[in-house]
Amino acid sequence: MSAHHADTPFPRAPLIGAGTLVAAALIFATAGRLTGMASLAPEASIVMQHELRFEDRANGAVAVYEDGSVEPTTIVGAGTNGFLRGTMRALARDRNQHEIGRNTPFKLTVWSDGSLTLEDPAVGRRVDLEAFGPTNAGAFAKLIGLKVVEPAGFEAVAP
Repeated sequence: MSAHHADTPFPRAPLIGAGTLVAAALIFATAGRLTGMASLAPEASIVMQHELRFEDRANGAVAVYEDGSVEPTTIVGAGTNGFLRGTMRALARDRNQHEIGRNTPFKLTVWSDGSLTLEDPAVGRRVDLEAFGPTNAGAFAKLIGLKVVEPAGFEAVAP
């Protein structure tokens, strides 16, 4: 074995260039974050928003109420809509951890960019439903009389 390579120092120019590149990336990322230019996508506006309350029934069904109504607008049958049930169970667990009751309705919002969100204003949590796919987002869209249309969006369901 030759010790020739051990005596040769690594060239400084590539090290300086790599360090400068990393520093510039950090500076630009920080500047974009602080000035609000980190996102180039325009902010979406609210197209439709519904305030909903969810109530478990003794038979395993879930009754969905528009805020202020005494009659449910939808009954989710026992053993159906696993995504909807799982999402609501997670949000209810958050409320229980914060010792918050069921009185504050959830906000189901349709946005101008075609997205659908479910927000719990009681704990400040928001779930971007389309991130879980059109079928899962559709389970919530049906609650307010919408169906999912491709590529991304919603349209009213004919009565």
